[in-house]
Amino acid sequence: MKKIALLAALVCAAVIVTCYTNPETGRKGLMLLNSSQEASLGLSAFQDIKKNTPRTTNASEQALVEKVGRKISGVVKLSNAQWEYVCFKSEEPNAFCLPGGKIGVYNAILPITQNEAGLAAVMGHEVAHATARHGGERMSESLLISLGGIALDVAMAEKPEETRQLALGAYGVGTTLGRTLPHSRSQELEADRMGLLYMARAGYDPREAVKFWKRFKDFKGAGGSVPAFLSTHPTDDRRIAQLEELMPEAIAEYEKHRK
Repeated sequence: MKKIALLAALVCAAVIVTCYTNPETGRKGLMLLNSSQEASLGLSAFQDIKKNTPRTTNASEQALVEKVGRKISGVVKLSNAQWEYVCFKSEEPNAFCLPGGKIGVYNAILPITQNEAGLAAVMGHEVAHATARHGGERMSESLLISLGGIALDVAMAEKPEETRQLALGAYGVGTTLGRTLPHSRSQELEADRMGLLYMARAGYDPREAVKFWKRFKDFKGAGGSVPAFLSTHPTDDRRIAQLEELMPEAIAEYEKHRK
C-alpha cells in the first residue's frame, strides 16, 4: 500500500506542478521537460538524422526550403531556437520540425506542395508542433501512463498472474485508444490551426493550405486500411474541413500582415 500511495503522489505532483499553456490556442497540457531539455533532445536527434539521411543535391530545393523556413520562423517564438533548414533526399513525402528549431523537409513532398505557399503550409504545420511543444507533451504523457501501469501492477501483485495480465492489457488498450491516439489527432489539428496562421503572418495566402491537403489526399489515394480511431492523424477530410472553417480568421491575418 505504501508503494501505491507513493506512486499516486508522484503522479499527482507531476500533473499539478507541470501544467503548461499553449500561448497561441490557450490549451493546457502536461509538461515534464523544460524548453532547454527539449532543445537538447531535438539537436541530438537532428544530428543523427543528418548523419543517416542524404541531403538533396539540388541547390534550388535547398534554397526554397531555406527561404520559406526563414519566413515562417520569423513570425514565431520558440524558446532556445537555433534555426536550421535542411532539404533531405528521400522518397518519403514528409517534413518535420524538432525542438530547438531544426527543420527537415524531404524533397519527395515538393512536387505535392508545388509552390512556396504550399510548402509554407507544410512547414508552418511542422513548426507549430515545435512551438506548441507537442513532442515534450507526448513524452510527458507517456511517462505518466507508464507510472499508472506500474501503480496498477503493484496493486494487482497479489492477484493471479492471468488476472494481472488481463488488467494490464486492458489498461494498455484503454490508454492507447482512449487517450494516446485521440490526443495525437488533436495535436495534429492544433498544429494545422497554428500553422495556417503562421503561413498567413509570413505573407503566404492561407487558401493554399486547403489546396495542398487536397493534393496530398489525392496523392495518398482514397482508400485507407487504418480506421480513423486507430490512426495517429485525423482524416484528410477532417483536416480540410477545419482549415476551411478557420479560413476567415487566417485571411484576416494574411491581409493585415501583407499590408
